[in-house]
Amino acid sequence: MRKIVFAAAAAALSLAACSQETQDAAADTADSAAADMEANAEAVAAETEEAADATAEAAAETAEAAADTAEEAGDEVEAATDEAAADAAQ
Repeated sequence: MRKIVFAAAAAALSLAACSQETQDAAADTADSAAADMEANAEAVAAETEEAADATAEAAAETAEAAADTAEEAGDEVEAATDEAAADAAQ
């Protein structure tokens, strides 16, 4: 903790000793970094939204395929039952 306080104090003293141009450049750099971070955050949010949409679509397609498979299996069971009933009636 003391090291952090000492480092912050040293940074403040050295910054105070810097020229106005250096301070302006440091502020510009900080502003640029903040803008970059904001742009990156927006890009990540967009990518996350696209991934969520793709996942939802894939889940819907999987559910539809499962429903189709279940319906086909039901049809096969019904056909087999009908065939078995017909064979039993003979």
